[in-house]
Amino acid sequence: MNEFELIDEITSHLHQQPNVLLGPGDDAAMLAAPDGRVLASTDILIEHVHFRQEWTTPYELGRRAAAQNFADIAAMGGVPTALLVGVAAPKAQQSQWFSEVARGLQDECDVVGASVIGGDLSASDRIMIAVTVLGDMRGADPVARSGARVGDVVAVAGRLGWSAFGLAALVSGASIDSALLSAYRVPIPPYAAGVEAAAAGATALIDVSDGLLADAGHIADASQVTIELETPSLVPDPEVLAAARQLGIPALGAVLTGGEDHALLAAFPDASSVPASFRIIGRVAGRGEHAVLVDGHPYQGKQGHDHFG
Repeated sequence: MNEFELIDEITSHLHQQPNVLLGPGDDAAMLAAPDGRVLASTDILIEHVHFRQEWTTPYELGRRAAAQNFADIAAMGGVPTALLVGVAAPKAQQSQWFSEVARGLQDECDVVGASVIGGDLSASDRIMIAVTVLGDMRGADPVARSGARVGDVVAVAGRLGWSAFGLAALVSGASIDSALLSAYRVPIPPYAAGVEAAAAGATALIDVSDGLLADAGHIADASQVTIELETPSLVPDPEVLAAARQLGIPALGAVLTGGEDHALLAAFPDASSVPASFRIIGRVAGRGEHAVLVDGHPYQGKQGHDHFG
């Protein structure tokens, strides 16, 4: 197919929600924004940096590209509404590959009620997918990273360590629980927990994409506080413990530093304000140091993922 035939093939797999006033096919799309404000974020997936084709199907790649962007909107307490997707791939890439990516994008959009409203295609020597996500606060105020206060409790919703063990197994060639492999290929962010956290009065909120310690550190820096995490509250899931024994990797280390599960980490004024979808794992212990402590001490080792670290 030529470029324009390929665009038609891709868009044939996409459908639009009622808030899309003008979808793919023009120079720009038009989206209704009843709140009068628009949340926006962007992410890039690059072959051999974020994924390998031998590990991830194009359908899974589409779902993952959408999910990691939707998680950023959930981490503001918002609701995702639309995606703009740029795809670069080798000229020899089969049209079916693009169709499967589009199908994955659409299926993840269906989870949250969003739409792919446009994008761009380009030839490249490797696959790159750049996604811009838009979201809506529905009249509420966004929850930033900078609002945590001394005395707040710290809580998390979603999985920790699953994606890290999925990736470790793919790298080593080990055979482990398929749910962990799926967690790496297609994360399952707790989208609804973001809105719940905002409604419950969360003072700070973040998507755990780089690792629990690293992302808690972003809250600590933005809020100018010290966060103390408590390992008795960070008991790894049974699937993670089984994989840790099999692969010889410390389970707690993966829980603390493994990324790409897209859990949500939040601070709340007190334990009574924490929604049922969250579990308390620590507290905001003081101001000034901008640090994250584990059981009262600095964590020895890598804090999480850093592209330039």
